[in-house]
Amino acid sequence: MGLGWALLGAGAAVALSGIGSSIGIGWVGQASAGAMTEDPENFGRYLILTALPGTQGIYGFVAAFLLLIKINVVGGAPVALSPAQGWNLFIASLPIAVLGLVSALHQGKVCAAGVGLTVKRPADSMKAVVLAVFVEFYAVLGLLITIFLVMGIKI
Repeated sequence: MGLGWALLGAGAAVALSGIGSSIGIGWVGQASAGAMTEDPENFGRYLILTALPGTQGIYGFVAAFLLLIKINVVGGAPVALSPAQGWNLFIASLPIAVLGLVSALHQGKVCAAGVGLTVKRPADSMKAVVLAVFVEFYAVLGLLITIFLVMGIKI
């Protein structure tokens, strides 16, 4: 039973942050595709803005991988977990799962607005990236807390 909770936590970290990233990238990708019909020479600037919401999905994957290493699913036979240990690992996965989902959605909106800025004022596109990085910061905090919590759980 404990192993099931831990695996559910790993799955939640990947799935929720991945859902947020895919939606966020979708929003910015749509805005970028529309912008390129008028301004194709700034593809590189649009690409940076489009890629940014994808990092949360990567963070969720990293957190899940660390959790799976901790319980030895990656290396062979999983360790025997008590229900409490499994539940603790599930809870430990929630910071990146939830913050990854929410921050990727909001970062997608900021980046989509940044595409609009880039169309009108290409020289200011890095200002849009800076604004998007402020949203990213909270996903990084979620990843760090998840790592600290997973590493702090005794097995």
